[in-house]
Amino acid sequence: MKINRSASAGTLESSDIYVMVEPNEDGIELELESIVYNQFGEEIEKTVREVLSDMDIQNIKIQLKDRGAVECAIRARVETALRRAEGADD
Repeated sequence: MKINRSASAGTLESSDIYVMVEPNEDGIELELESIVYNQFGEEIEKTVREVLSDMDIQNIKIQLKDRGAVECAIRARVETALRRAEGADD
């Protein structure tokens, strides 16, 4: 999958995550801000990288603002942002 444009998914509400993606030519650049970073930061990053791998994304800038989202919500928000950035929602 190729990221063609900037896109986002999610909200900043409690128990959700806001995901912003944009094209990048220098590999994967991941920025994570989370209210539970000390407890779950590594797991969140692992989940995001798994989704990127599953969707064959190798060049992307992805910013995440987590407010305590569960894993299935993280996966869904990341996948939605990626599909929007590809242009699948057109």
